[in-house]
Order: sequence, then structure tokens, then C-alpha cells
Amino acid sequence: MFLENTVNQEEQFGWIEVICGSMFSGKTEELIRRLKRATFAKQRVEIFKPAVDTRYDDEEVVSHDKNQIRSTPVPAAANIPILADGCDVVGIDEAQFFDDEIVKVCNDLANRGIRVIVAGLDMDFKGNPFGPMPALMATAEYVTKVHAVCPRTGNLANYSFRKSASDDLVLLGETDEYEPLSRAAYYKAMLREKVKEMKVEEPEEIESKKQA
Repeated sequence: MFLENTVNQEEQFGWIEVICGSMFSGKTEELIRRLKRATFAKQRVEIFKPAVDTRYDDEEVVSHDKNQIRSTPVPAAANIPILADGCDVVGIDEAQFFDDEIVKVCNDLANRGIRVIVAGLDMDFKGNPFGPMPALMATAEYVTKVHAVCPRTGNLANYSFRKSASDDLVLLGETDEYEPLSRAAYYKAMLREKVKEMKVEEPEEIESKKQA
């Protein structure tokens, strides 16, 4: 369970919070909520996102519900420590797009006494662990898994099904590219995709091979 009131003034160490889930599950929404609470408490807050994420805005972190907060785009995780100097709280969105250095960066920041809040996809569109997210979840003190609602079954959705034909691991998109699905719906959808890719031979082709 995530607790926000765990500050011990005598112990100068921070901690890591990870917010993970599928597309449209509210990860960024929850990240923004926690960061705004810290801002209201007059804590020094800095937010970072990968420079590759330009879906809504080049600089703002924006949720699907259009809530937003100012951020600093960075090309690599190694840029974050210097820019985070003097902060009480550091927020990082779309962590799955960063290189593996992000794990060390988050731990180093926490060891400097900074509260680190990270949001990202825990699985890619193939259902595999995404980038550095598993390591971040393993080293974090708090992990919150949020869920979308599957439009096909009405159950909780934790898979991000890609509707387009692209096989690129990184593909920025919205509802035209992705659909949050439950386990059952995702399994059936992936099965249908495999069937589409299967080459079905015509009876004439089979007969000609036998004669050859």
C-alpha cells in the first residue's frame, strides 16, 4: 500500500514510488496528482519526461484527460541528476522509454534524500516486461498498479493491445493505435492476429505439391 506521510526528518533518505499499468489506466493522472500535492505543500518539485514523447506537448506532461504539469524533456536518464539538484520531489513520466541508466539514477536520487515518483507502462504491446520498468518496480519502496477498463469485456484491463500493423517497440499513439484489454480479450485478440498471419494454401496448391 502506498503511504505519503512517511517522511522522517532525522533520516536523510528518500524513496521510490512506481505507478504502472496499461495504456489509458491513469498512470500519468496519478503522477500529476501526487506531484501537485507536493507542490501545494511548497516542496521543490521537478518533473522529467523522455524527449521522444511529444504526443500532446513538447514540454508539458499531459494525461489522457488533458490534465497537465510543466516538465523538462531529457534525451537520456543521465541528464536528470544535475537538473534535479536541490529538489525535494522528482517525477518521471513514461519511464519505459528511458535507457537502463534510469534505474541507477532513481536509486541515486532516493539515496540523496529525494522522493522519486515514476510512471510507466509495465508491459509492451506484446505483453512482455517493458524496458527498465521491472527493475524499477523491484527496487521501489512503493508500487501502485492501476488499471483501465476493457471495452470488450468490461473487466479490468492490464494489457495494451496495438491495433495498427506496426511492429516497432516504440510507437506513440492514442485510441487509434491502442486499446486496453483484459487478459481474456487480449489473448483472443492476439490469437486472431496469429490466424491472420497464417498462410492458408488453396486445394489446388496442395494437390500440385502432392503430384510433384
